[in-house]
Amino acid sequence: MGERPPVGHRSVPHTADVRIEAWAPARERCVAEAVAGLVGSFAEVPPAGEQTVEFRVDPGSDEDMLVAVLDEVIFRMDTEGRLPASADVAAVEGGFEVRLRMADPDRVEVVGAVPKAVSLHELRFAPDVDGWSCAVTLDV
Repeated sequence: MGERPPVGHRSVPHTADVRIEAWAPARERCVAEAVAGLVGSFAEVPPAGEQTVEFRVDPGSDEDMLVAVLDEVIFRMDTEGRLPASADVAAVEGGFEVRLRMADPDRVEVVGAVPKAVSLHELRFAPDVDGWSCAVTLDV
């Protein structure tokens, strides 16, 4: 399979749902890659975002904060109809501050089933030999 790049994400086969894996040298960058993996699992989004949206995630376990970020992204996609073109995540007071650059919906091409929720089944987010990695199942 070869060496994985230092930063990235991918969808992996999973029965009836979508499973994504993400990795990066730093915890916060891994969360940003998980956001990219979530969006990339069902849409092609142009790299530049027109509007910036910010939110904070309260302190908690790393897994809980990852789920909170992904849940917020799904909520915003569902209620606003906009998808993040990119995400920046920073550690702030034990939690996360997230900045999403949202793409214009007219420039997004949907190519798969849109996730409805993050499943806690087989959730993983922890340091690994190359930094941090996570695996998340998305209910579609």
